[in-house]
Amino acid sequence: QVQFVESGGGLVQPGGSLRLSCAASRMSFSIYTMGWYRQAPGNQRDLVATITRGGSTNTADSVKGRFTISRDNAKNTLYLQMNSLKPEDTAVYYCNAHPPFTWGQGTQVTVSS
Repeated sequence: QVQFVESGGGLVQPGGSLRLSCAASRMSFSIYTMGWYRQAPGNQRDLVATITRGGSTNTADSVKGRFTISRDNAKNTLYLQMNSLKPEDTAVYYCNAHPPFTWGQGTQVTVSS
């Protein structure tokens, strides 16, 4: 079964930065479009950013210019660099293929002063 293990979340002040990582296993990582998703309390899970197997990226308007998605196919790892964080970025962040397989545990990001 495909497995995703997200890490790198935490508590950060507004304007701060975090880098999330996601280790994927039991899948041919390099051939899939991958994505970062997030879910705030009481909200649906939303797609934040995607990256194709060729490295083309797309980000949601709400994070455009602040978040950058990248991948290392040799390490089966997906990254999300998050800069200029805002309180509304507070959520549990998940990585997955796009469209998604089964979900991992996610990593909590809290932006608060």
